[in-house]
Amino acid sequence: MMNLTHSKMTDWGFRQIQISDDFAILDVGCGGGRTIGKLAALAKAGKVYGVDYAKGSVAASRAANSELIQSGRVEIRQASVSQLPFPADQFNLVTAVETQYYWPNLVEDMKEVLRTLKPGGMLIVLAETYAGGLTERFLRPLLKLIRAKTLSVAEPRELFASAGYSDIQIIEERSHGWICAMGRKP
Repeated sequence: MMNLTHSKMTDWGFRQIQISDDFAILDVGCGGGRTIGKLAALAKAGKVYGVDYAKGSVAASRAANSELIQSGRVEIRQASVSQLPFPADQFNLVTAVETQYYWPNLVEDMKEVLRTLKPGGMLIVLAETYAGGLTERFLRPLLKLIRAKTLSVAEPRELFASAGYSDIQIIEERSHGWICAMGRKP
């Protein structure tokens, strides 16, 4: 279900950046794996990695991308954003689609992502629920119940800066209630 509901927002978010054919990409919180497939289609000569904390999500993502995994273009692991199983300076791009709500410590986890980015590499965070956004009023009780963190439009800029990112951009698509936050590793 998440794959379907986030697909249009993901496409919009990816139009905000340039993804080269040979990028090494990590999708944090890969869920059912649809974003992995989208990224592999954009980085045809690159490699896409996915991580998710939940075993069920890892299994679903692997099933959805089995051909890409067999071809060696995709790798999916169970892992936490707080302790990524990758060396420093590996990725050109790290994506987080509707997952940052669940990160245990936003600044520290963003620093962990920063560690894995190559110099000049980018983290892009996409969300359709944020404080003051179109869906926040309706989803607030559910988000509170699952202890998800919702941010205002201004807060991602502060988080990216605190974690050491540069060239920070925040783009809001108010008519759909989407937000795209980006920052680069210096």
